Amino acid sequence: MSKLGKFSVSSPKVWVLVGVGVAGIVILAETRRRRLRARKLEKEDFGAFVERFELLPSPQPPPPAARQLLSGLTFAIEDIFDVKGYVTGFGNPDWKRTHEAAGKTAVVVMAMLKNGATCVGKTVMDELSFGITGENMHYGAPTNPEMPSHIPGGSSSGSAVAVASKLVDFALGTDTIGCVRTPASFCGILGFRPSHGIVSTVGVLPNSQSLDTVGWFARDPSVLHHVGHILLQLNRVEPRKIRRFIVADDLFQLSKVPKQKTVQVVSRVAEKLSGYHPPKHINFGQYIASNVPTLKAFRDESGNLQNGISTLKALSSVMFLLQRYEFQTNHEEWFKLTKPRIGPGISDRVHAAINTTTDNIKTLYKVRTEMRAALQSLLKDDGILVMPTVADPPLKLNSNKALSSEFHDRTFALLSTTTMSGCCQVTIPLGKHDNCPISISFIAFHGADKFLLDTVLDMYSSLQEQANLISHSLPLPDTNGNMDASELLKEKGNAAYKGRQWNKAVSYYTEAIKLNETNATYYCNRAAAYLELGCFREAEEDCNKAISLDKKNVKAYLRRGTARESLLFYKEAHLDFKHALVLEPQNKVAGLAEKRLRRLLS
Repeated sequence: MSKLGKFSVSSPKVWVLVGVGVAGIVILAETRRRRLRARKLEKEDFGAFVERFELLPSPQPPPPAARQLLSGLTFAIEDIFDVKGYVTGFGNPDWKRTHEAAGKTAVVVMAMLKNGATCVGKTVMDELSFGITGENMHYGAPTNPEMPSHIPGGSSSGSAVAVASKLVDFALGTDTIGCVRTPASFCGILGFRPSHGIVSTVGVLPNSQSLDTVGWFARDPSVLHHVGHILLQLNRVEPRKIRRFIVADDLFQLSKVPKQKTVQVVSRVAEKLSGYHPPKHINFGQYIASNVPTLKAFRDESGNLQNGISTLKALSSVMFLLQRYEFQTNHEEWFKLTKPRIGPGISDRVHAAINTTTDNIKTLYKVRTEMRAALQSLLKDDGILVMPTVADPPLKLNSNKALSSEFHDRTFALLSTTTMSGCCQVTIPLGKHDNCPISISFIAFHGADKFLLDTVLDMYSSLQEQANLISHSLPLPDTNGNMDASELLKEKGNAAYKGRQWNKAVSYYTEAIKLNETNATYYCNRAAAYLELGCFREAEEDCNKAISLDKKNVKAYLRRGTARESLLFYKEAHLDFKHALVLEPQNKVAGLAEKRLRRLLS
């Protein structure tokens, strides 16, 4: 016993073990303390930042010099912009590990500092600027302050969240295939993508040079305007122009947000303000099909899509091919040498780019040239195209699945318009629908950035006021009427339909519904006329009503399936055609559609 006691007190091994144990306890305690501190910081800054620092602005010139335009404002930058002395991370730790600190600060960041703004750090982004969800496997997803359990949108996710959560006054991001416009919409703030090539990208890591732009976010339209004034180097004073709004009716079909909360808001404001023509309406997809002939080679003719919608899908396909080709040119050597660890959602897209074998590259650039000419011809120097920014509300966080083909197709059918034409686009928040932020986008011709920024500054307060009024107004109830009169109106609608007078048919069916709103056939017939007009959202709503009144209405399922397929809701359309087959197993239309969609979904 005394031997053991002597050994335990005097042996150096024991003291080494004791020291290791104490050190382990200290390390564990410190690790826990740091984790708690990191969580606290993440909660405080909504997980928006990857690195905090302070770049002070240039000194304010003495009087009588004018006050610097951005004096007193703070801003953040996406981790794609160079800052002298810091490694630009590109959203990926392996990129950061294999690159040196920047020798110079990006031109656009210097411009902000020279005009009085203070930079407070770098923000989270999708890896290699290759996503639109805002989720990053390594740095997490910044918390969307409007919908904390949903994605913030990307790739400039942290910049958007920093602005939406009021951590900064404005932020810089990049937009290649929608990376400023998408998070601006999901976070309920203003986002501006300038005309391609107008704002300097010196000191900005490239994803795809033919598509990359430097964009910016703000909550206040005057701040958005000031930042644009500097980045676009706007010194000239232009005479005020009369503005023409052109509403892309077919693109609003892709969105579930009622037109009263989007198109109607713009229309009413345009009527009240001076200097605006009443909005005109257009089937934008069909216009592009007619004016961008090279796209025909990329269209999928096997589906049941209208010419316009299939053209917009083709346009987004060309956009991805061009992005992959240029990304491969920029980063293939680094990727193959480093073999970086990349998140599952981004990995598939990066590998597709690295392994791309594009033979028709000249054709891709030709589509881009034709798109710019088509938009220039449509908009001229006074036109503004009105369309939804995105088609769907933000997905839930950690969905554990890649973007569904439906979400993907609808989103990029909208985003590819500006990306492939190089025009300027602004995302404008218009309140909420079903507790989700909603927005609308204005697009002006290439080089009309000042014209577009001036429009936002002029209209913004009126748009917010009108959106608030409409969101709080109640729909007027329909009145009931005489049954015989409603049947007569239905027959007139049928005659107009057979005579291919679709609008007249809709009017007759609508009058019949006003007199008798419990007849499923009236809704189903009006849906058929809406389909012919390309009004797929209205057709879907009418079929919903018809099915709620008559669960065995086969035509309603068929027409709703057609409408949903045209809106790129493949899974829902497939279920409709399957249900039609349950009710009517020998229906050939339903059978062919079900097989086609089953192949597409697989």
